[in-house]
Amino acid sequence: WKVVYKAVSEAVEYGLKNRNLENITAIGVDEIAVFKGYKYLSMVYQIDANKKRLLWCDSGREENTLLKFFDFFGKERSEKLEYVCSDMWKAYLNAVKKKAINAVHILDRFHIIKKFNEVIDDIRRLESSQIAKTGKENILKNSRWTLLKNPKNLTVKQVCKLSELLKQNLLSVKAYLLREDFQRFWKYDNKELAGQFLEEWIERTMKSNILYMKRLTKMLKRHKKLILNWFIPKGEFSSGVVEGLNCKAKLVMRKAYGYKTTKCLKVALYHNMGDLPEPKTTHRFG
Repeated sequence: WKVVYKAVSEAVEYGLKNRNLENITAIGVDEIAVFKGYKYLSMVYQIDANKKRLLWCDSGREENTLLKFFDFFGKERSEKLEYVCSDMWKAYLNAVKKKAINAVHILDRFHIIKKFNEVIDDIRRLESSQIAKTGKENILKNSRWTLLKNPKNLTVKQVCKLSELLKQNLLSVKAYLLREDFQRFWKYDNKELAGQFLEEWIERTMKSNILYMKRLTKMLKRHKKLILNWFIPKGEFSSGVVEGLNCKAKLVMRKAYGYKTTKCLKVALYHNMGDLPEPKTTHRFG
């Protein structure tokens, strides 16, 4: 094992030193959970149409973590970035604002919908617990994925369950309907019209009696400008790109049945996802 690791590690080291970092115009930023105890690895991917790869990763998800990437990437390259795609994590927002000063910062669609689903799930758990205490039949039992999945992906059984739920006067259902109403936002072709819809949606939601959804709405309102940036590249940089790369990173981790150190994990990730140039070998086969 040590011999294999040494060979891979040396190949990765060579690749990182000799890769081409020029003409990168779009990057995606996210974090993945590693090891136990809420430990994270910040991931920066190149997400240009012609090239998608892991550019950089390091422990942590603080502002200083991402600032280390920009220090590595260099001031000139950072200022040439045209697009940065991320979630609403404040640390990342701050670092991007400081360093990628000419880039259009796009809030990833996947993460926005993920926030909606987290809110719906929190409300569902709370209501389910309250219903259980009354001794009545719990209509919310086994309804989690019915409320969280895209309606187009529901099974026949889940469609029937959803039909039952929509007849109930539940906060979970109201939150679900607000999320589905918000989905119309992504279908606009015009940024100004999308902004008008967003304002109207925010106004309607703030008049609701759903506290958790109001908190989410305030967050969306704070980041309205960044959310609307999604329309500048016509939705080219959205959930599929960064999330797909994250899934590949998690697959690399699973294949190795866990890593003892962050150093080993980073070598494996760069080796599998860095699209690195390979060192010239003494022998050639085939």
